[in-house]
Amino acid sequence: MTPRWLAASFSVLALCLTGAATPATAAEATRTPAPIAVAAVDATAPNFVGLGNWFNSAPLTIADLRGKVVLVNFWTYGCSNCVATLPHVAELYAKYRDRGLVIVGIHTPEFPFEHSAANVQAALKRHGITYPVAQDNESRTWEAYHNQYWPSQYIVDQHGKIVLHHDGEGQYDEIDRTIARLLNASS
Repeated sequence: MTPRWLAASFSVLALCLTGAATPATAAEATRTPAPIAVAAVDATAPNFVGLGNWFNSAPLTIADLRGKVVLVNFWTYGCSNCVATLPHVAELYAKYRDRGLVIVGIHTPEFPFEHSAANVQAALKRHGITYPVAQDNESRTWEAYHNQYWPSQYIVDQHGKIVLHHDGEGQYDEIDRTIARLLNASS
């Protein structure tokens, strides 16, 4: 081994070791994002705006739903993560609708083909969705909620305040417990 080769080998090894031990890199590797964000106490749920077709219901407003617990579910049928959450959302609807839970699906398309009312209707039938769903083809309700991800759930209490916001899949037990707590508080 030549001294030059040996020095180069140690330099590469040192670079690899210090790079792997950099706190930011190690933290990123082990960090898990906080999946549930509890909204500020005074965060009033925005009204539904700019919606087109409504399925399974006449048009609804947040004001119409005062006194009810509402789960606003932003989704689109072309999103596999959204589709994965639908059985859980439907289960919540079946479990709590007679106790005052209203679910409003806000179908906000990501791709042009998802704008079609016929395609949305077919997706509702395919997934057995019977709760109210509205098309947000211009993303106006999405923007009113400052939403950024599919799927995304907002739980609104009986006073119209957002009490929980969750992006993505999972946290089904936490969502269920929050809804049950709100419904129990009103009975």
